[in-house]
Amino acid sequence: MRLRAALLATALTTTPVMAAMATTITGPYVDIGGGYDLTQTQHMHSYDGQAITENENLAGVSNLPPAAQNFVKQNLQQEMSPAAHARERMHHGDGWTGFASFGWGFGNGLRAEVEGAYNWSETTRYTTTSYHDGGGKTDGADRSYGGFVNVLYDIDLKRLFGIDVPVTPFIGVGAGYLWQTVNDATPIANSNIIVRHNGTNGSFAYQGIIGAAYDIPGVPGLQMTTEYRMIGQVESFNTGNLGQTAFNGSNTPVTDHDSIRYDQRFNHQFIVGVRYAFNNAPPPPPPAPVIVPPAPVAARTYLIFFDWDGAALTQRARAIVAQAAQASSHVQTTRLEVNGYTDNSAAHPGPRGEKYNLGLSLHRAESVKAELIRDGVAASAIDIHGYGEAHPLVPTGPDTREPQNRRVEIILH
Repeated sequence: MRLRAALLATALTTTPVMAAMATTITGPYVDIGGGYDLTQTQHMHSYDGQAITENENLAGVSNLPPAAQNFVKQNLQQEMSPAAHARERMHHGDGWTGFASFGWGFGNGLRAEVEGAYNWSETTRYTTTSYHDGGGKTDGADRSYGGFVNVLYDIDLKRLFGIDVPVTPFIGVGAGYLWQTVNDATPIANSNIIVRHNGTNGSFAYQGIIGAAYDIPGVPGLQMTTEYRMIGQVESFNTGNLGQTAFNGSNTPVTDHDSIRYDQRFNHQFIVGVRYAFNNAPPPPPPAPVIVPPAPVAARTYLIFFDWDGAALTQRARAIVAQAAQASSHVQTTRLEVNGYTDNSAAHPGPRGEKYNLGLSLHRAESVKAELIRDGVAASAIDIHGYGEAHPLVPTGPDTREPQNRRVEIILH
């Protein structure tokens, strides 16, 4: 039940929660994490070498010829087998795990890392074929610690599947070595015997990893991770000093199983962590806005621009007015429309400023009309209008001095 609930929790935490580009690691990174550990029930085999030795001494084996010694020892061990070899189980409760790693990303999704790990698990119950198939509630814990070399692959969802989310799933495998330290005591039910385990065993270990990394907005290279790990340890083959001793009610050792061998050990872990990639460049700045140039002025339209709050014609403005006057005499023209405009800035923003700009636009149109008349255009052929802040050539925010909006348009009809 605990395993099912933890798997559901991990699945929920791997749901995307933000929108941004996912990070691909290139170069060095560090990773730390911790979470819940569930250790499967472990099978153990104890071997009471002391009991067999004592029976050999009672039988006077040492006084026999070598061939007879071997014969008697074999028979004694067969007879002692049910007592000397016990099959036992250690049940585990809740636990926790923590790790830290340093790695390197190759920029193509592949990563390699070195990891140090520590696991703690409560031992809750011990059962055995010894002591009339006894067992009892256990008080104690075991710990495992060591290191792994891991190889992982980050799955680029956008590149592979066209999914643009700030989440990078990853998978990996690792191999290493773990030591298991045990210290617990179990009162055997319906007896005055207490069985104690203590010592350390070591063995080769391996793990499988599946998880996801989530980019943290505003901090390039920083990610939160959630992952599930399954760690396995092979049979220890007595590589250590792990032992078992039974005590009677007077706390006196009654047996000495001087060797315990564990079968494979499996840990299921559900971890939340933080990862930081050192060489992750900040995202590129957004592209500069594209400034669309104003539409080309029609061949029969001429523009004259003015200084702010002014209606006087510059030398360049007079030259453009002269071009318009000359064009009106060379092409079929019945009327010249002269329209004055201003930008939306004013010394006094609001209705007062709008009224002032309306008058200023008309004043500019009158200045152009006067220049056209000096260049030979009949006054009766010229119509003038002042539009103030209306119809800007370049849209702007309020109260903005925009030179291209301070203009007069001459349109030949």
